[in-house]
Amino acid sequence: MLKFIGVLLVLFAGTMIGLVQSARYAARPRQIRELLHAFQRLETEIGYGRTPLPEALGAIAAAVPKPLSTLFASIADSLAGERAKSGETVRECWEKAIRECWPSTAMKQPEKEAALRLGAILGGSGREDQLKHLKLAFHQLQAEEAAAREEQQKYEKLSRSLGMLGAALVVILML
Repeated sequence: MLKFIGVLLVLFAGTMIGLVQSARYAARPRQIRELLHAFQRLETEIGYGRTPLPEALGAIAAAVPKPLSTLFASIADSLAGERAKSGETVRECWEKAIRECWPSTAMKQPEKEAALRLGAILGGSGREDQLKHLKLAFHQLQAEEAAAREEQQKYEKLSRSLGMLGAALVVILML
């Protein structure tokens, strides 16, 4: 009876590991798409609304789901409150928020680098230059989204299967 419970636990654990990994493959393209929508909204706020950056980022934080809402809210809070007191630049606030919030996302290094490049420009140049860099970041993220979708198609089902089969192998070796 104890051996049977152990077998079930091993099978359950292996299957769950595979499901968690496949969920990360599915989450990456979705989060990149959400980041693209956030950048589009930021472009609209800068280009047409001429909204101050902290207010625009706060509105974006309210519009996008977690974990990206946490990222944009952190940047907006830093710009609105702490920046005025500590003298931090937009770039420093942006980089600090990305360092803190990025690990909670499923996105990888190329998306992080595109976001960091954009943060280096925002608030430090003219409106037209910021809009150009937003479009550049948008195009880079579109390419990354396509690559993430291919990776998802390739590895999502594979990781689910490997989790289950790996657990079955462990069970066979235990018996």
